[in-house]
Amino acid sequence: MKVVIIGGGFAGINLALDLANKDQFEVTLVDKNNYNFFPPLIYQVATAFLEPSSISYPFRKLFSGKDNLHFRLGELLKVIPAEKKIVLNNGELDYDYLVFATGAETNYFGMENVKANAIPMKTLDDAIEMRNKLLQQMEQAAICTDPEETKRLLTIVIAGGGPTGVEVSGMFAEMRNGILRKEYPELAGKGSEIYLVDGGHALLSPMSEKSQKNTYDDLRRLGVKIMLNCHVKDYVNDKVIFDNGQEIDTKNLIWAAGVTAKVFEGIPTESYGRGRRMIVDEHNKVQGVDAIYAIGDTCIQQSDPNFTGGHPQVAQVAIQQGKKLAKNFRRISEGKVPEAFTYFDKGSMAIIGKNKAVVDLPKPKVHFQGFFAWLIWLFIHLLSLITYRNRIRTFYNWMIAYLTKDQSLRMIIKPSRQNKSVPEKGIQ
Repeated sequence: MKVVIIGGGFAGINLALDLANKDQFEVTLVDKNNYNFFPPLIYQVATAFLEPSSISYPFRKLFSGKDNLHFRLGELLKVIPAEKKIVLNNGELDYDYLVFATGAETNYFGMENVKANAIPMKTLDDAIEMRNKLLQQMEQAAICTDPEETKRLLTIVIAGGGPTGVEVSGMFAEMRNGILRKEYPELAGKGSEIYLVDGGHALLSPMSEKSQKNTYDDLRRLGVKIMLNCHVKDYVNDKVIFDNGQEIDTKNLIWAAGVTAKVFEGIPTESYGRGRRMIVDEHNKVQGVDAIYAIGDTCIQQSDPNFTGGHPQVAQVAIQQGKKLAKNFRRISEGKVPEAFTYFDKGSMAIIGKNKAVVDLPKPKVHFQGFFAWLIWLFIHLLSLITYRNRIRTFYNWMIAYLTKDQSLRMIIKPSRQNKSVPEKGIQ
């Protein structure tokens, strides 16, 4: 049975690994990157507290020794359901079952200037780009003689008050109040400001009121300026423009305000629902096509009695759907009836800063805050990393940062933009 998985995030990788060494399956995972990475920690790569290798791992190394798992580097161009075939940018693949686990991409809500100039926070490439850009802005600010330009270089606006926005703003605030004052003494008092903007009435809207209030209060104490009930309207000439008429001059708009799923040629229009997510049944089979499934952020499933509006686009849903689909594929191969997916909510959490976090557990309904919640966040995120190597590296970096109140990974490392041609005769 040929299973082709498009996307190697939480959903795709859990599906593949749960089918490993099952001889009845030949599994091929397709991804445009040759590595799996851990999205909840990309902001720590972006702020130079972790190396990219701490939260990523090559697919081929991960699949080593699992004879029925294969990796294909490529991008999906279209699906041909009638022929059970997909077309990639570098070839074609046949399948018996096709699984979309493509996650979601940044949603700019049609604002082209924001899309062109803001810094997204979705991929490892985004994190590295953000780290390089912000470090370069700091260096430029250190030699700038125009006070207004210096302030624009140092001011950061984060759009989106979910976990990513909260965690990024808290990290920046702690860096500004500690590390950067030591390393950039010439910038003291130059007007560095951090704004966290959200269109809702509270930060971390899916979490409890206690978590929302704790987060708001902790960020305010760190010096973050919070703007609620406020939407970004445009970003032009280093100026963030809001729907209430307010404007902020900055060269740094970080976009963590929303996601949308991807649309693929060959999948009928009627198979897509809200947020361009593929509509699936209780077994994650895509509506309107045969032998095609979708799991994780790219699908919307409304058959779960506890989530009739669809599941939240979070890691635990993707992980659980990947594992359940693997189980159902095994049941199908044995001639058994597949089981319906139901999501087990393990709770929500967000880190705000050192010794500061919030955790909500649904059963029993419990709220934690402060140091204990911070320890829970560290423990859960370490366990969620894909290999022991990742866990050890990340734990080491966290302990160094905690004990020394510093980190030494703030290097600007980027490829040269110059096109270097190879000499025709030999290497000179």
